[in-house]
Amino acid sequence: MKALRHGVVGCALALGAIACQAQGVPPPAAKPAATEPPTISVNVRLVNVFVNVTDDKGAPVPGLTRDEFLLSEDSHPQKIAVFERQSELPLEIVLAIDTSGSVHKDLSLEQDAARRFVHSLLRPVDHLDLMEFADNVREVVFFTNNPGRVDRGLNDMGRGAATALYSGVFLASQVLAQRSGRKVLVIISDGGNTVKGTTYDMALEQALRGEVMVYPIIDVPISASAGRDLAGEHALITLAQETGGKYYYADASSLDKTFAQLSEDLRTQYLLGYYPSNRSGSGYRSISVKLRTPAAGTAYLIRNRPGYYPSPLP
Repeated sequence: MKALRHGVVGCALALGAIACQAQGVPPPAAKPAATEPPTISVNVRLVNVFVNVTDDKGAPVPGLTRDEFLLSEDSHPQKIAVFERQSELPLEIVLAIDTSGSVHKDLSLEQDAARRFVHSLLRPVDHLDLMEFADNVREVVFFTNNPGRVDRGLNDMGRGAATALYSGVFLASQVLAQRSGRKVLVIISDGGNTVKGTTYDMALEQALRGEVMVYPIIDVPISASAGRDLAGEHALITLAQETGGKYYYADASSLDKTFAQLSEDLRTQYLLGYYPSNRSGSGYRSISVKLRTPAAGTAYLIRNRPGYYPSPLP
C-alpha cells in the first residue's frame, strides 16, 4: 500500500493534474502565469545623407566632426545617429554611356577613359553595372567588381541614331534602388533626349526614390555649336543638383581629369545618418545640412541631396 501511495504522489508530480484527479488526489495549485510587459516596437528607417564639403577653391575639406554639422528635415532639427568622416560604404555604380550619333565621334575616347576610371576606382566591395543608351537602353554588363568584365563590355557597345536619355536614367535608377550602399549613376552624354515615353520628371522622381546620386559628364565638343542642346544640358545639371551629385563638362582632352575629379568626390564624402522624428507620411521631405561654425573668412560649399521620398518599411 505504501508503494501504491508513493505511485499516486508520483503521478501528481509527473503526469499532471488530470491523471491525479483520476486517482482521487486533488491537483496542486497552479502557479499564476508571469505577466510580461507589452513590447512596443517602432520601425523607423535610417536616412543616409552623403555630404561633400569644399573650400572656395573647390578642394575637399577633411577632418570635420559630427558636432560641427547641423541637420534638419522639413526645417525640424534631427539628431545625427551615424557619422563617418569618409564613407567606406560600398559603391554601387551604374555607368551609362550615350552611344547615339550625336556623340559618336568621341565614343572611343570615352570608352578608354571609362576603362581607366573603373580600374582606379573599383574596390573588392564595390560593384559597377555598364549600360548604353541610344534608340533603346541596354544593360551591357551586370553588377561586377571585375574590371576585366567591364573592359569586355566597353568593347561590346553598339550604335544608334536616337537618344533615350530619360529612359536610361529611369531604368538605371530602378536597378540601383535594389542595391545597398552608396548608389551612383554616372552618365556620359551631351544631354539630348529624342525618344518619347519617359519624361524628365519621371526620371528625376525615380532617381530620388532610389536614393541615387547622379553624376553627369556632359560631352560638349563645340560649345557654340548650333545643334547644341542647352535644354538637355540643363536637365542633366538639375538631375545632379536634385540628387546630391555633381556635373562636369568634358571634351576629349579632359575626360581623364574629369573621371579623376569624380573619383575624388566619391572618396571624400561625409556620411550623416538620422532617424526622422516624423514617422508618418510618404510625401517628399526636404533635407538641410549646415555647419555650425565655418572657418572665419572661409566660404565652405556644402553639397548633399536636398530631399527624398520615404521608402515603405518592410
